Amino acid sequence: MDCINNKLRWDGLILGLLLGFAVSAGIEISAELLNRVLEKYGEQAAERVSDWQALVADRSIVSDEQKLQRANDFFNQRIEFKDDRLVWGKEDYWATPLEFLARGVGDCEDFSIAKYFTLRELGVSDEKMRLTYVKAVELNQHHMVLTYYATPASVPVVLDNLISEIKRASERKDLLPVYSFNGTGLWLAKFRGMGKLVGQSDRVGLWRILKERMLSPDF
Repeated sequence: MDCINNKLRWDGLILGLLLGFAVSAGIEISAELLNRVLEKYGEQAAERVSDWQALVADRSIVSDEQKLQRANDFFNQRIEFKDDRLVWGKEDYWATPLEFLARGVGDCEDFSIAKYFTLRELGVSDEKMRLTYVKAVELNQHHMVLTYYATPASVPVVLDNLISEIKRASERKDLLPVYSFNGTGLWLAKFRGMGKLVGQSDRVGLWRILKERMLSPDF
């Protein structure tokens, strides 16, 4: 279950919607797109996409704490963990949120990426979130989680597909941070404070490829 180690053709409607690093007014999924998902992946897949659209459009979710809980629960309760080699036939593939929802399966990067973009759509600041690579000590392997910092100096909370509860990083003795990134920056990670900035997030090759794929009309 090593998370470190076909394509859908989506409407032009969604191109750039999830990767423009400004929060949109909400994700609009066309009836045509839902029909494509329904035809290729079935009724449950179309329902997941429709429910996701409803989640990010729900303006009754006000506090960041509520948003974190809703996003974490949504994906942890609906999506099954499965290795990239079984899903995509590749050693490592970072799925877009829509690919992830349509397939209904994915690995730790896919969970973390989907939660990250969902929270962006819900209005959580990019500056407060990091996609964080860690070593999962008990599993003796690399793993990705989403971390949220209430303030730059805060100990973050961790959104993880391995457990359902959102906990402070100081309570996750089973995770050792390695590096983290978001829409703009790349940091050598530590769980107290935001780490040392070492460059732009495009230095992470799979992140760059994901952005290119999401912005390309051919993906």
